[in-house]
Amino acid sequence: MSRIDELIARLAPDGVPHLPMGAVGTLTRGRRFVKDDIVSAGTPCIHYGEIYTRYGLSAKEAFSFLPPDKAATLRTAQPGDVIIASAGETVEDIGKAVAWLGGDDVVIHDACYAFHSELDPSFVSHFLRTSDFHTQARPAISSSKISAISLTGLGKVRIPVPPHEIQAEIVRILDGFQELEAELEAELEAELEARRTQYTHYRRHILRPGAGWRATTVGAVAEVFDGPHATPRKTDSGPWYLSISSLKDGNVDLTASAHLSSDDYRTWTRRIAPTAGDTLFSYETRIGQAAYWNTSEPAALGRRMGLLRPKGTAVVPRFLTIAYLSPQFQAHISEKTVRGSTVDRISIADLPNWPISLPDVPEQHRIIDLLESFDALVNDLSSGLPAEIAARRQQYEHYRDRLLAFEALRS
Repeated sequence: MSRIDELIARLAPDGVPHLPMGAVGTLTRGRRFVKDDIVSAGTPCIHYGEIYTRYGLSAKEAFSFLPPDKAATLRTAQPGDVIIASAGETVEDIGKAVAWLGGDDVVIHDACYAFHSELDPSFVSHFLRTSDFHTQARPAISSSKISAISLTGLGKVRIPVPPHEIQAEIVRILDGFQELEAELEAELEAELEARRTQYTHYRRHILRPGAGWRATTVGAVAEVFDGPHATPRKTDSGPWYLSISSLKDGNVDLTASAHLSSDDYRTWTRRIAPTAGDTLFSYETRIGQAAYWNTSEPAALGRRMGLLRPKGTAVVPRFLTIAYLSPQFQAHISEKTVRGSTVDRISIADLPNWPISLPDVPEQHRIIDLLESFDALVNDLSSGLPAEIAARRQQYEHYRDRLLAFEALRS
């Protein structure tokens, strides 16, 4: 029998009360201050955005401060309170919390609630990350420009209230588990960063022109096109409308892309429409970014975008993107970039004359296979180190949810 099982059998054999947070303690909303109010020293404060970007489950010190005269007009959380984010960009942000374990009061933003109760604050902070909490809170969350939960809605969420000895033991276990998980994650992150560094070095080496490579020009191996010089009305569905934000280190990120209507698609593709095998690139801002278009889905180029379409048999389409992103060609892009007062740009008209070096076709295929295998190891979320990191996080979350799932008190 585990320590937790023994404690429950001894201290809560008939189950654990599940009570509304508003009945267990008090919820107090902070008062508004803005990021411009924050100074380098003064009265400690917590802005709601910091809860899900800078803080963990508990804290003894604040990252930010306010002038004392400004702080005196605002509301604070006391040591032992739990500071809860009541608003965020996503529903998942709502309810993230930090147990305030500092020695003094801390000012809280108006998109925060301070929860004051007799419960162990770290126990509450752990509970507010569980799937049980999010399941209960979701119906009370409103979403417009941002998502938010009202004080009344949060107060109705039922929280398990086991004896303090059980709370303390759960906090001890989960804090220890999270510490081990964080250490392992740090080791995996370090390994992943080492692999990325290794990949960058290997990529630079394998793309360095050597024996068997021949010098040519962009125009000799590809046609160069630029897209429309305006922006259509974006829609929720329809053909893809790509933008320079869609270009991400050799791949197209469709999550950063929009759509346009079928009518606008015909207008915006009169000059050119991407087809499978094209290399898309940016010729203004985000200079040097490019991506391989490997689908037959209908799409239109956005402003400041161009494409290279391979011609002849001298270059494998996928390798053209790799060559564009190679250190040697990127150095040439940097040299040829026109530095403007508003945006930097490269000359579409001059691009066909730029030099580019290519190996023979069998070597191009070999390089593609090697780089794609290495890239999958480093970046593919379905395999390799990133998947291991995600698995560790899921393991912790599963264990946490089980520990905090108590049988309700039998009447």
